[in-house]
Amino acid sequence: MIKEVARLLVSAKFAIAFTGAGISAESGIPTFRGKNGLWNRYRPEELATPEAFKRNPKLVWEFYKWRIKKILEARPNPAHMALAELEKLGIIKAVITQNVDDLHREAGTENLIELHGNIFRVRCTKCDFKEYVKGKRLLEEILEEDLPKCPNCGSLLRPDVVWFGEPLPEKELNEAFRLAEKSDVIIVIGTSGLVYPAAYVPYIVKESGGTVVEVNIENSAITPIADFFLKGKAGEVLPKIAQEIRRLSK
Repeated sequence: MIKEVARLLVSAKFAIAFTGAGISAESGIPTFRGKNGLWNRYRPEELATPEAFKRNPKLVWEFYKWRIKKILEARPNPAHMALAELEKLGIIKAVITQNVDDLHREAGTENLIELHGNIFRVRCTKCDFKEYVKGKRLLEEILEEDLPKCPNCGSLLRPDVVWFGEPLPEKELNEAFRLAEKSDVIIVIGTSGLVYPAAYVPYIVKESGGTVVEVNIENSAITPIADFFLKGKAGEVLPKIAQEIRRLSK
């Protein structure tokens, strides 16, 4: 089936990828759902809602600082690298991700749509300040302070991620849906397919007449609409697809 999927991607006019937490699990970043998911250990309403932040910003920031430190220790795995390579080869036109860990960008993916924000970006709760802080002094200050403050107005900063009960960023969501409508192939990697509206993306491709390829270690909510299901770790399956595409492209 690897060879068949590789041929499908090579012949595609406009192929995209859609990724969830499963692709980063192999980099040591905990997923949210599943057997060892974060939401089995923590209550989302206590750590990932606007109400939680208003009620106890210090607790929420402690959780996100722990996650930032965990992600800083992680590196893109072979699955991230394979997608970046496929983009460079012109096979994949864009990666739409539900992840906030920045690993796709670190791997070299350029056309990246982050539907749920980025954990290395902060925004002010009062003014329009927003900044990507990875590798900057401000990140060190955020990790050191109990309650990080806006350098512009002194108000409380928050992670620029989408919390439960918040809408997805309109620009990114519209772009994701636009890309899905024009795609003839989508490769869906490591997502439960349970988080909406992001999970609509593969369905839009399917409804537009496109082919859905799923790579996952287990069945998901996307599996019933998948034309191809490649069971296995993304870090093992995607490099094999990339290798076969390189062979076909010679």
